[in-house]
Amino acid sequence: MGEVMDAFLDRRAAVARLLEGRDGLLVVTGLGSPSYDVMAAGDHENNYYLWAAMGSAATVGLGLAKAQPERSVLVVTGDGELMMGMGALATIAVAKPANLTIAVIDNGQFGETGHQISHSGRGVEIAKIAESVGFAWTGIVRDDAGVDDLRRRLADRDGPRLATIKVSSEEAPRVLPLRDGVYIKNRFRAALGFQPL
Repeated sequence: MGEVMDAFLDRRAAVARLLEGRDGLLVVTGLGSPSYDVMAAGDHENNYYLWAAMGSAATVGLGLAKAQPERSVLVVTGDGELMMGMGALATIAVAKPANLTIAVIDNGQFGETGHQISHSGRGVEIAKIAESVGFAWTGIVRDDAGVDDLRRRLADRDGPRLATIKVSSEEAPRVLPLRDGVYIKNRFRAALGFQPL
């Protein structure tokens, strides 16, 4: 049946730990809680928060990694959001962006729609799927040492990489980034040295 998630990492603390000392890391966030978690760790001009783009975080990260090959790109997304765009994993594996890492915050639930049990909560292992399609490195993170290992890998150029971070299903208070998509886009473009559109 469903996997018990309550003994795992605190999601907010795990994301903050992952982003420690982030330097020039470019971060794309998935819909909902991953955006709140990244925002809670500290707003940054190199954060690209996705609003109303469920299932698209991994492909946005792929495009960014291909467009900015000298920069490290991290996608922080949830298990439910990623599963809405599962085919993206095969596309990413074929494209082989060496600078892309995907961190899947996995609580085994569809948190944004009422905490129904998600596929991962029923035993589907996203890291194993990524491995099967050809990701260069995959892992399942269950403790702080695993988060630290993943953080050290962010600057590597041997990707793509994907780690599933197993977190508690406990909800954290929402810390909302700005919801102005044009502002977020233009701030992100400016941080990359481009003019606003």
